[in-house]
Amino acid sequence: MCGITGFYSRIGDVSIERSVLEKMTSVIRHRGPDETSIFIDGKMGLGFQRLSIIDIAGGHQPFRDEERATTLICNGEIYNYKELRKSLMSKGYTFKTDCDVEVLLPLYSEYGIDFIKKLNGQFAFCLYDRRNDVVLLARDHFGICPLFFVVNDEFLVFGSEIKAIIEHPKVAREVELTGLDQVLSFPGVVSPHTLFKGVQSMKPGHYLALKSGKLSVGEYWDLDYPQANVAYEERPESYYINGVEERLIESVRLRLNADVPVGFYLSGGLDSSLIGSLMNAVSPNRKFPSFSICFPEKENRRIDERLYQRLVADHIGSKHNEIPFGWSEISEALRKAVYHSEAPLKETYNTCSLALSQLVSKNKVKVILSGEGADEIFGGYVGYRFDQFREINNSQKGNDDSALSELLEDEVRERLWGDSKFFYEKNQYEFKAVRQSLYSEEVNDLFHEFCCLENLEINKERLNNRDSFHKRSYLDLKLRLSDHLISDHCDRVTYANSVEGRYPFLDINLVEFARKIPSSLKLKGMTEKYILKQIAGKYLPEQIHKRQKFGFVAPGSPNLIRQDIEWVNDMLSFEKIKKDGYFNPVAVENLKTQYRRPDFELNLPFDNDLLIVVLTFNIFLDLFKMPSFK
Repeated sequence: MCGITGFYSRIGDVSIERSVLEKMTSVIRHRGPDETSIFIDGKMGLGFQRLSIIDIAGGHQPFRDEERATTLICNGEIYNYKELRKSLMSKGYTFKTDCDVEVLLPLYSEYGIDFIKKLNGQFAFCLYDRRNDVVLLARDHFGICPLFFVVNDEFLVFGSEIKAIIEHPKVAREVELTGLDQVLSFPGVVSPHTLFKGVQSMKPGHYLALKSGKLSVGEYWDLDYPQANVAYEERPESYYINGVEERLIESVRLRLNADVPVGFYLSGGLDSSLIGSLMNAVSPNRKFPSFSICFPEKENRRIDERLYQRLVADHIGSKHNEIPFGWSEISEALRKAVYHSEAPLKETYNTCSLALSQLVSKNKVKVILSGEGADEIFGGYVGYRFDQFREINNSQKGNDDSALSELLEDEVRERLWGDSKFFYEKNQYEFKAVRQSLYSEEVNDLFHEFCCLENLEINKERLNNRDSFHKRSYLDLKLRLSDHLISDHCDRVTYANSVEGRYPFLDINLVEFARKIPSSLKLKGMTEKYILKQIAGKYLPEQIHKRQKFGFVAPGSPNLIRQDIEWVNDMLSFEKIKKDGYFNPVAVENLKTQYRRPDFELNLPFDNDLLIVVLTFNIFLDLFKMPSFK
């Protein structure tokens, strides 16, 4: 529901320049244009931009306790705040507002740092306990709300977006090569890395605490699937179907709590359609607006889902809103997409999402529900079926131990996933050569220092002795969902137009229940998201709940290159690539020649669109005034 930022001195009380704090806060005004607050107390300075959603009149931040010794700013929503509030009131605590995040201060007073484990919500907050000299930063279980920070011996600087942090004069601007390497290798950047050297992303389910100058980073939650040799309780299929339905309905109900208009995204697929139907079931007297993007141009007929979107909207009775989008609009919105993502992109889809959230904002809707998380938790991607095919056939492509390349690939997989035969995304050893061919000679001289395959911070204990479905689900949550889909495609893109996204599938109670469902029920008979489809049969037309997953893919760089757009040509020119020094200009020229061919096509998302990464990285350098490589 807002944007937060701040600065804390670790070397005693120092003068915090109000003008600096105001600038840090103003650059994230799009996250909360309704109200601005600046707070300075000794060695702590806090900035807050509010998007008013709950208790519009009373929910002003920062919140302070009665002794005015503990101060809080929070971005997000605490969905179980009414239950927590009731419990706290029984212990004698009182409240001045009806705002959900006010419960955090008395929770901290009662339980200390462990209070985070009691929360069900999406949040990123900073709590400053002046009396005990404690600074606490935390990010929600799934990383829905981003939180970035720089910490050294002198200071801690943090923010909902990096653009706030780099406004501080003591924070240098330098490219983090590991972050760039992750963008090329994985779905996106992976916490704690960013594209800014020295700027860390708080990992989902983690907190940072400074206690009397002593720094600690801890984990309060992680997705922990049952081990493969642990027998499941014998339960009928109906137990799991009813359990998911019950918790999903409750999750939707909690996420409808707002003092402003609420709507939902409607793609025409299973997940968003089910969320919209459950919203209607939970609150049948409220007519929620639905929002869709469509592609009316003749050449885009294959990806235009208006038929399914309108079918669901008519079935629910929502007030449906569509926005047409043409590929010519991608080039116009790409700079804005990179600005809000604060990283290079692997696809152009964010431009469509920006147009969609702008439509929501124009309709004066501040809260939008969406279906993210279902694919990662319930097995919606094709990779889950590929795993099962391999297991059924008891074979794997290229599984020849005598081949050196396969042995080297096995070695990389063992190091990354703790399983030499588990395939995720791509053959990473093979792709290593592609990455190095793209980098400049000077960058390659440092490759051994920044190679993302050498220092991927994934807890392999959560993969050890798990079946393939749960391995993939865990990796999808960590590598695809948290920092890529939720951060790039959701949080940044909705807040760019002052809209808050909420994600009912990412409810901690629902996920904790779902993790105990046998994987054979999540992918049953090669039917992806089997459990959700059984539930959807009660709420949706057959054409929707029996529809196979449709993987939407926006046009890549070949489309942009062939349009011969002047600024795109400038960004990818031999001279600029050589001057910036990160990529090999000859390799980029070869890619441009290849991509310009009329018969050339990328099989997205399976092929790597290397040129869109180069293009958006150059936009990133330009927008954030990043230095060339030295």
